[in-house]
Amino acid sequence: MSLKLDNINSLCLLRLSAIGDVCHAVAMVQAIQRQYPQLKITWIIGKIEYQLLKHLHGVEFVIFDKSLGWRSYFKLRRDLAGQKFDVLLHMQVALRATIASLAISAKVRIGFDRARAKEGQWLVTNQSVEPLATPHVLEGFMGFAKAIGVTDLTPSWEIPVPLADSEFAQKMIPDGDKTLVICAAASKAERNWLPECYAAVAEHAISQGFRVILCGGPARLEVELAEAIEQACSQTLENQVGKTSLTQLLAVLKQASIVLAPDTGPAHMAVTQGTRVIGLYAHSNPGRTGPYTSLDNVVSVYDEVIVTQKQGYAPWGTRAKGAELMALIEVDKVVSMFDSVSQSQLN
Repeated sequence: MSLKLDNINSLCLLRLSAIGDVCHAVAMVQAIQRQYPQLKITWIIGKIEYQLLKHLHGVEFVIFDKSLGWRSYFKLRRDLAGQKFDVLLHMQVALRATIASLAISAKVRIGFDRARAKEGQWLVTNQSVEPLATPHVLEGFMGFAKAIGVTDLTPSWEIPVPLADSEFAQKMIPDGDKTLVICAAASKAERNWLPECYAAVAEHAISQGFRVILCGGPARLEVELAEAIEQACSQTLENQVGKTSLTQLLAVLKQASIVLAPDTGPAHMAVTQGTRVIGLYAHSNPGRTGPYTSLDNVVSVYDEVIVTQKQGYAPWGTRAKGAELMALIEVDKVVSMFDSVSQSQLN
């Protein structure tokens, strides 16, 4: 069922995390803004994710800082005191989001369909999006825009970047430079490819005239993985891990020719910038969480792994388990994909 916005002036969006998911949500928000440019939109978002999107046009942000523990819920209630929204788009299936939603006053509360409304979400909503059998996360999010009457669901992104950050990225990667950016680390170590494998692809890229830059956040896992890749590589790599803000990284990803990454936020950040992504997948279904505009460029062992683990059937979105699954991705297949993507850019 779709709502008409004749009498709707204010909308609250609840999507706290993670980086990749908020990138998907931006496409939905901007689809809404194209059709309803006067609609007041308030987005309740995580502290880290806000750093990426804080310059977004036409959106007021309220930060939910989960590091405050139980006090985060009381702070959210204070921040929203006196505000009443016509519609809430409850777009996060997590217990903390379910609890946080109790601080939001809204007449219409739209959540996922019952099959996807886990962690008690269905208890705090009064309407739901249309069920989808095999959606990509982005398509699932677009269901919320459709539920309020948006007809053009074509994803596009405009995430503003400060001029200084764009200049920083253009200085690092001048226009026209052939550059492979490797964002090697996911949030969990088991979703990372092996350092020697990344190094082998980097060596091949350099042999093809590409610069190779390692990028990522300051977490110890990311820093150590980048150092291990450098040690495994016979060529000199440019290591920028932990040296960029999120908006600087976004600008760097825009300047890149190709981005190589596992299932991690920067892969989806690169999608928002129109950059080709080679995604590496073993634990999650790339049809659901892959880089949306580069799904043909994914190198995945997910299908073969999940068939073995689930005896031939697994519900859409089922995660494969195992600490060594990423090692099943063959270097030769990634090199072949790199050659295919780089050649297509020249044609």
